[in-house]
Amino acid sequence: MDTITAHPDTVFIPPANTRKVIYAVVALACLLPVVTPPIALFAGIVLAQFAENPEPELTHKATNWLLKAAVVGLGFGMNIYSTAQAGREGLIFTVASITGVLLVGLLAGKLFKTDKKTSLLITIGTAICGGSAIAAVSPVIAADKRQVSVALGTVFVLNAAALFIFPAVGQALHLSQAKFGLWCAIAIHDTSSVVGAAAKYGEQALQVATAVKLARALWIIPVAFGAALLYGGGNKRVKLPWFIALFVLAMLVNTFLPFVKPLVPYLTAASKAGLTLTLFLIGTSLSFKAVKQVGIKPLLQGTMLWLLVSGVSLWAIVNFA
Repeated sequence: MDTITAHPDTVFIPPANTRKVIYAVVALACLLPVVTPPIALFAGIVLAQFAENPEPELTHKATNWLLKAAVVGLGFGMNIYSTAQAGREGLIFTVASITGVLLVGLLAGKLFKTDKKTSLLITIGTAICGGSAIAAVSPVIAADKRQVSVALGTVFVLNAAALFIFPAVGQALHLSQAKFGLWCAIAIHDTSSVVGAAAKYGEQALQVATAVKLARALWIIPVAFGAALLYGGGNKRVKLPWFIALFVLAMLVNTFLPFVKPLVPYLTAASKAGLTLTLFLIGTSLSFKAVKQVGIKPLLQGTMLWLLVSGVSLWAIVNFA
């Protein structure tokens, strides 16, 4: 029989079986068309404060696979030629922002006296693609569990903020969908929040953001090898982002195989629902306890980097894109 557990950060935590039911019901609700990505993320965050996630490890694995499946599914709704064009147009911004964030991030780590490996993970997560980059780089620099957890917690908190803030800023500045999609891809950490914010803004914004972000994710490979040379002592094997190849394959199928067209609306709708569920699961990891464990120095470093890349990239896109 379940027992009610006490917790220092909450007044009451329901029994584990009760929490599993609650989480399952809300997760299923997130698959409904009326639930948008920001609402799903907010629901996950709120639930995390009052009913601690009963299956954090399972949630982490499900988030990882759901996101990859959703991204591949979105490829079935995109044309390879227009996507390649969007990727080319965003290349200069991508290279400039990655280089700038890496340099400033390493200096910021020294300024805030953040743990060296934690600082590097936050910097690389901000420069490239959030949690995916952190997961790829952490084994090659032999980062321990706490260093990885702090870096992930930092970027997840900022991802959550970006999902709500970016569409409002884009509307206020009357950004075109193409410019907004490019801004999301450069300035928001994780692919899930990039796609969530862009999808809220419009279909063209979604396509531009997805194309540029996934092209940006390929920079994990050279950056991870560079980190291995600088730090050493870890696993020199770098995990390749294989789902990007499947995303490209999905675009090729959509572009060159006309008989797939009738299925495209269903595939993309399922992918967007999967993305919404992914953001709910991410939200469930953002309890006050988890955020508090990040610590002030890593959060300050991550916030400074995020504000810098967001502000500078927005200015550059508005004036030069």
